[in-house]
Order: sequence, then C-alpha cells, then structure tokens
Amino acid sequence: MANHKSAKNRIIRNDKRSIVTAARRNRVRTFVKKVDAAIACNNKEQALEAFKVAESEMMVAARKGIFQMNKAARTISRLSKKIKALA
Repeated sequence: MANHKSAKNRIIRNDKRSIVTAARRNRVRTFVKKVDAAIACNNKEQALEAFKVAESEMMVAARKGIFQMNKAARTISRLSKKIKALA
C-alpha cells in the first residue's frame, strides 16, 4: 500500500484512467465487430458505412495510446481488404 500522499493520489488516478481506457477499447472493438458482421452478410454498403466509423474510432484510440499505431493501421488495412473483396 502507498505510504505517502502522492502515491495514494496516483493509485486513485490510475484506477480512474483504467476504466476510461477499457471503455475506449471496448468501443473500438464494438465498431470493428459491426464491420465484420456487415462483411459476413455480404452487404458492401453497410460495411463501408460501418468501416468509416470504425476507422475513425480506431485512429482516435491509437492517438490516445489505447492501441499502438501499427495495430490500428493493420486492423484498418485488413478490414479494407475484406470490404474490397466483396462482390
């Protein structure tokens, strides 16, 4: 346990930030799942709309430090590739 005031404050702050970080991570995962669901249904228009939102959310999360930039870019690239493959 923390022995001085600043250490106690850091523990409180870290708990609050971990909640925010988890919420942002879950939000991104939800949008990516929506894109995957549209791809599974072979609905290109819906997939493109969901992809636009997911791409934006993913890049915001990467800038905030939730994900690394390379992971965000890789995920976006793979989703884009799947959408382009739809006929």
